[in-house]
Amino acid sequence: MVLKDRVAFVTGGARGIGREIALLFAKEGADLAICDVNAEILSATQKDIEALGRSVVTGVVDVTKADQAEGFVQKTLDKFKKIDILVNNAGITKDSLLVRMSESDWDSVLAVNLKGAFNCTKAVSKIMMKQRDGRIVNMASIIGIMGNAGQANYAASKGGLIAFTKTVAKELASRNVRANAIAPGFIQTDMTAKLSDEVKSEMLKFVPLKKLGTVQDVANLALFLVSDDSSYITGQVIQVDGGMVM
Repeated sequence: MVLKDRVAFVTGGARGIGREIALLFAKEGADLAICDVNAEILSATQKDIEALGRSVVTGVVDVTKADQAEGFVQKTLDKFKKIDILVNNAGITKDSLLVRMSESDWDSVLAVNLKGAFNCTKAVSKIMMKQRDGRIVNMASIIGIMGNAGQANYAASKGGLIAFTKTVAKELASRNVRANAIAPGFIQTDMTAKLSDEVKSEMLKFVPLKKLGTVQDVANLALFLVSDDSSYITGQVIQVDGGMVM
């Protein structure tokens, strides 16, 4: 097992991409700490991880609050005594054209997607530096690279997360802590499942591989980036987008 005896902390780990990453890490031998804002689905994911024979700590956490992030990190340490991996996956969208976007919609998206990653990374990096070992994966987006009409807040948050990743990688490299980002494209999720076939067809016109990605595609890359197989990779942004942005 690639992650035998490792401890992984995944934010937004109860659903979608975060859940798939947590389950894959568990299958590869890691114990998990997962937080989310929905207690019901958090409990369901916990049961799925435990069914794989791994230990798990869960918490309903608002990652925009530094004290809640720090509290959950301490809860994880109390249980496992260490944290080897951090995946900053928690994120939201509140789309609107710039001229119609409310200040609150701008602030809330930046708070969850960017400040949340800052809060969790700051809390965990101190531990990883002391351990002289750690792997951080930030869930960015191709929108943070290319921009997109109607998503000024989301694009800014993900673009900021990419810059944040590179800075963290430079600051922590001397302590053997690596940080990378994943930039997914059009991925099959609960949100895309609700789209009409016509809308999906329009989306696929921009994807050379002519298919949507899966949460498994993203999770597989996350596993590689936290494994020893990527020990000489840090500060990178890797796209999982079927060739959409080249």
